[in-house]
Amino acid sequence: MKVSEFDYNLPESLIAQTPIANRDQSRLMVLNKQNQTIENKIFKDIIDYLKPGDCLVRNNTKVIPARIYGKKETGANVEFLLLKNIEGDIWETIVRPGNKLHSGAKVIFGDGLLKAEIIEPMPGGTRKVKFTYDGIFNEILDKIGLMPLPPYIHEELKEKDRYQTVYAKYKGSAAAPTAGLHFTKELLEKIEQKGVQIANVTLHVGIGTFRPVKEETVEAHKMHTEHFYIKQEDCEKINQAKANGKRIIAVGTTSCRVLETIADENGYVKPIEDDTGIYIYPGYKFKCIDGLITNFHLPQSTLLMLVSALAGKDFIMKAYKQAVEEKYRFFSFGDAMFIS
Repeated sequence: MKVSEFDYNLPESLIAQTPIANRDQSRLMVLNKQNQTIENKIFKDIIDYLKPGDCLVRNNTKVIPARIYGKKETGANVEFLLLKNIEGDIWETIVRPGNKLHSGAKVIFGDGLLKAEIIEPMPGGTRKVKFTYDGIFNEILDKIGLMPLPPYIHEELKEKDRYQTVYAKYKGSAAAPTAGLHFTKELLEKIEQKGVQIANVTLHVGIGTFRPVKEETVEAHKMHTEHFYIKQEDCEKINQAKANGKRIIAVGTTSCRVLETIADENGYVKPIEDDTGIYIYPGYKFKCIDGLITNFHLPQSTLLMLVSALAGKDFIMKAYKQAVEEKYRFFSFGDAMFIS
């Protein structure tokens, strides 16, 4: 399968640069894969498509202000982007300029609040970095760090919390699980009142989610890995819905990837902490999820391949063509799609 089959023409003006004023007022394209129908709604209408007994599974990771600016001992300016906590105070990090930051190089951030030493290069051009500091690491990041917005967003984010879901809880992501950005606390309360179960997974989103596919064929691409865990109480909600013949609806591709990584052949799940590098593209047989709430994804991306695996490539490409014609807003701060 050629990667070029997942291309589509997107005018730059449709790439959302800022979040809309009210989270649940974004637009919602509803795809019914059985009937092959497409409806255009507002996100708060999602409640009309959820049924009592359904289980909505969301990713409660929290984005850390992972972009930090500092200086080398020589005084040269450098930029770090924290990708993944390896252990303790050692992180996998993108460093710029990479050609000037070799093993042993030392960097100071925030007038000495945080110091770093490059330990060694890692595969893919990243670096293993050890940080030293006094106090609590996340509190220091809150003081000196910036939200690591995706490369296609050029506007400054005025409110930090708009790149967090309202249910974000566990810090560790370098990017937001953006499908969840459309939910308000009030909408989630109404969904629960309708009898829909809400379960959580925690997957810390890596910046690899934005990396382009460089191979010509889909099968030749190698996925990045991301760390996740799921608790017993959440497994019980998912398994109960499965046992009762109800639907499992993933909020976002990150929740989907966790569930499909851990589900057995019958779609049941167990509590676990692990890394996932699952790669889902057309031909994949879903074990756990029945529906997916997601944003609109980049051309030729692994996420576009994932939604094509769920809804069918031709149907998805037709929907994307319509979304462009209808001037939907695309990517992280854009509009949403519900595939059922």
